[in-house]
Amino acid sequence: MDASGSQAGGEEHDLGHFGETWPVIEPDLLTTIEERLRAAQGSGELDRLNRAFAARAEARVLNPAPVAGLTPASESRSWTYDPAMMLSADIRDARGTLIAARGTRVNPLDLVTLPRKLLFVDGTSDQQIAWAQAQGDDAHVSIILVAGSPFARMRALQRRVWFDQGGVLTARFGIAHTPALVRQQGKVLQVGEVALPPETHKDGERT
Repeated sequence: MDASGSQAGGEEHDLGHFGETWPVIEPDLLTTIEERLRAAQGSGELDRLNRAFAARAEARVLNPAPVAGLTPASESRSWTYDPAMMLSADIRDARGTLIAARGTRVNPLDLVTLPRKLLFVDGTSDQQIAWAQAQGDDAHVSIILVAGSPFARMRALQRRVWFDQGGVLTARFGIAHTPALVRQQGKVLQVGEVALPPETHKDGERT
């Protein structure tokens, strides 16, 4: 018998049915999604969802989530941070010329300098903001919030304000309390947490 079910002599046989068959009745997934989107658009639900999404996105930008785990400094302390790193692979230029070999210790501060002091403060604390303001202008310091609205503070202070998204920088420098200051000292960075006097709130409570 050949592949078509015919025997060598040319005689054909009905091989019968191997199972029940049914027509495909499930609607195409993309068609279903498209129909639901059209229905949502017609009812105004899609516009409402878009506005809600835009409002949530704007809220996240204007009021980022505070960096978790940071508290006001109760005592001042300082330490050094060495930014040098060991290369895990060779670095070559576009022509393949070796620039730095694997295992080489590279310090970015050998090539560039930190242009400004970095100040990490709680943007909800007027006291910490005032301390940051007193450290210098935009040309000398960068104010980086770990909580609060950077845009609100930017409008109020009339200067650039940054935010440590996800606590990347505070974690890298080992900062656990604010306010904190990072500045270059030779080929390392000097990191310090500053204990400010307890704040007195309008109700007289000190924190």
